Amino acid sequence: MKKIFGHLGKVALMISDGFRKPENMKVYWIEFMEQCNDIGIRSLPIVLVISIFLGMVMSVQFAYQLVSPIISKSVIGTLVRDSAILEFCPTVICIVLAGVVGSKIASELGNMRVSEQIDALEIMGINTKSYLVLPRILASMFMVPCLIVISIGVCIWGGYLAGTFSHILTRQQFMAGLTTGFIPYNLFFAIIKAFVFSLIISIVPCYYGYYVEGGALEIGRASTTSVVVSCILILFADYGTSILLL
Repeated sequence: MKKIFGHLGKVALMISDGFRKPENMKVYWIEFMEQCNDIGIRSLPIVLVISIFLGMVMSVQFAYQLVSPIISKSVIGTLVRDSAILEFCPTVICIVLAGVVGSKIASELGNMRVSEQIDALEIMGINTKSYLVLPRILASMFMVPCLIVISIGVCIWGGYLAGTFSHILTRQQFMAGLTTGFIPYNLFFAIIKAFVFSLIISIVPCYYGYYVEGGALEIGRASTTSVVVSCILILFADYGTSILLL
């Protein structure tokens, strides 16, 4: 417990120091936009691929499990929609991003720490926590929810493609299920989950990368540890947000 509270204290100090007044707002804005490009735009292809296949697999599996003359095939569209919004897209995509984005952040900061670039910036009077850590956290908070919204749309579209082209159900049946009983709060819930997960995806790798000690071997260990811890915390946060918000 003492070790856990020690990590939490260092994380809190890192974040609080990052919110100090920046030396040059223009430089910080450029860094923020670069991180938005790295976290959002460069992660978009893998998000699209995973999302479309998630939707296709869900459509096929739901059709296989609901083989009954009593149950209408339009239920498949409803299940694909709600599963994509409530669980699959926010959780699965954020776990993937924890590996893709989190390992990149941890290795970048770890390399800068080991090669003494962070020490050089601090000697120059630059607040490295606000220059290196804060833009990554803010970019993740902004881009991850956007990726989740795109993922939800692509996932539902993938379910539609798999359902109609494999003749599991007609277009009219899928659209009827898609529009039946839609609860707008579910989309709000997905955005809240994405926002919470984005904090985990960015803060944990920043912490492990910023405070890494040693050489190249320790950078690899810090990157791996950050991904494992991020995935575990995402699953805990998934359960916690579901209990609190549903």
